[in-house]
Amino acid sequence: MSSAQRKTAIRISRAEDFPAWFQEVVKEAEMAEPSGVRGCMVIRPWGYGVWEQIQKRFDQRIRETGHQNCYFPIFIPLDLIEKEAAHVEGFAKEMAVVTHHRLVQKDGKLVPDGQLEVPLVVRPTSETVIGEAFARWIRSYRDLPLKINQWANVVRWEMRPRVFLRTSEFLWQEGHTAHATREEAMDETATMLEVYREVVEDWLAVPVIPGEKPESERFPGAVETHCIEAMMQDGKALQAGTSHFLGQNFSRAANIQFQTKDGGLEFAYTTSWGVSTRLIGALIMTHSDDDGLRLPPAVAPAQIVILPIIRDEASEAQVMPAVEALAKRLSGERYLDLPVRVEVDRRDMNAGEKRWSWIKRGVPVILEVGPRDVASGSVAVTERTALDQKKAILPQDELVSGMSDRLAAIQKRLYDEAAAFRETRIRTDITDYEAFRAFFSKEGSDFTGGLGFVRAPWCGTRESEAKLDDLGVTIRCLPYDQGDVAGKACVLTGAPATVEAIFAKSY
Repeated sequence: MSSAQRKTAIRISRAEDFPAWFQEVVKEAEMAEPSGVRGCMVIRPWGYGVWEQIQKRFDQRIRETGHQNCYFPIFIPLDLIEKEAAHVEGFAKEMAVVTHHRLVQKDGKLVPDGQLEVPLVVRPTSETVIGEAFARWIRSYRDLPLKINQWANVVRWEMRPRVFLRTSEFLWQEGHTAHATREEAMDETATMLEVYREVVEDWLAVPVIPGEKPESERFPGAVETHCIEAMMQDGKALQAGTSHFLGQNFSRAANIQFQTKDGGLEFAYTTSWGVSTRLIGALIMTHSDDDGLRLPPAVAPAQIVILPIIRDEASEAQVMPAVEALAKRLSGERYLDLPVRVEVDRRDMNAGEKRWSWIKRGVPVILEVGPRDVASGSVAVTERTALDQKKAILPQDELVSGMSDRLAAIQKRLYDEAAAFRETRIRTDITDYEAFRAFFSKEGSDFTGGLGFVRAPWCGTRESEAKLDDLGVTIRCLPYDQGDVAGKACVLTGAPATVEAIFAKSY
C-alpha cells in the first residue's frame, strides 16, 4: 500500500511542504526542539543518542589516523583573531562577542558592567587559538607532525536558523594539524576527507560526492577546501564535511615556526577539518518518509525495540520474562562488530500508540511479543523500511541468528534508495545557460519536482559565478571523478571549459 493510499504518521507530506515536513519529522521523532534563545536548539535524548553513535565512529577513526583529543577555551581574544585577516573577514558577520564581565542592578534591572579591555569572541572555529598554542608547542622538526582534535560547541550568529541545519550554536569536532612539508599537509587533508566520506556513506548511509571547492566557496584563510556534498530529497545540496589545506597562512599569522634538520627555520603547513550536528539534518532529509524518521541501524540509538503485548496481570507474568530473555539473546548478537542495541518499551500505553511512536522515531526493527507468541516461541517483526509489508512471524531462534544480516540489509537498502534517488536527479544533459536558467528557475522545491544537481563543464572564472546569484545557485564542488571537458563549452558563459562542476541550490 503506497503512502498516497493510507493515512501517514506525519501531518505534512514531503510533496506538500518539504521544509515544514522536515520540522514535523524532527518534532514527532523527539529529536530536538527550539530553545528560549533564537537560533539555538535543545537536542533531546533520542537526537543526542544519534549524535553519540556518529561521534563514536568518527572518534574511533580520528584516533586510528593518529590524532589525539584535547580541548581549548570557548572564548578567543579578538586581537588574536585579527591576526589572520582573511579569517576574520570571513567570520566577522557571524561572531558573537563578549564585551562585559558582570551584571549590576540599575533602575531595578540587571545591566552589563565591567567592560573588558579586549573583547572575547565566542568560538566560531579554533584555528587562531590553536595556532597560538602550536606556536608555543612546536620548536623543531622533531615536534612534527602535530595532530589534534577537539569535540566542542561553536557559535555562529545565524540569521535564518533551522534546527540541525543552521543554528547559532551547534556541536562538532574540529581537527587541527601541523606538518613539516606541503606534501604531508596535503596528504592529511585528503586522508581526513576520506574518513568523512567513509563514515557518512558506510554509517549514515548517505551517498556523497567528494571534490574540491572553487575559490569562492573556500574556508576563510584556506589555500584549498575539500568537501563531501550530499543530495537531500528536495534536490538541494548539503555540505556534509570539509577538510582544509591552510598552507602557511595561519602559521605565518601565528608564527608557527620550526627548526629544520639542516638548522634552518621554516613555517609549518597546517590543516583543519570538521563535521557537525548538521549531519543529523542530512540523515533526516536523506532517509525519512511521510511516516517520520528512518534511521540506518549503524547510528540508531536502539536498533531493535521490543513491545510486550500485555492485556492483564496474567499476560504480563507470562510475557515479560520471555521479553527480557529475548532482549538478552539479541543483545548478545553483534552488528558492525558491536553488540546489538536493544530496548524494551515498558511504558503503560496502548500497543498501537507505542508502535507508531517508534515508527516515527525511525527505529530499524520493531518486535512484538504477546501471549500467543510466547506459547509458540515466535515473534512479530516489523522493519521500518518495509511498512508496506505485513508483519513477519518468525521463530525466535531464526530471528536471533539472522538479526545481524537483517540489520545489514536495512542499512544497505537505505543507502541504495538514496543513491538511486540521487542518480535520477543529477542532470548531465544541460549544456547552455538558457537551459541551465530554465531548470533552476522552476517553481517550488518540493519532493517531486524541479530541483537537483547539474553536472556540467565550467570555465573556472570568478566572473562567471555572478550569473548564479539571481538563481540562488552555487558551485558545490569540482568532483574528483572529472569527466573530459576538452573542446566543451562552459555552461554559464559558452567559453572553453576547464573543469567539470556540480551546481545546485543548497542548505
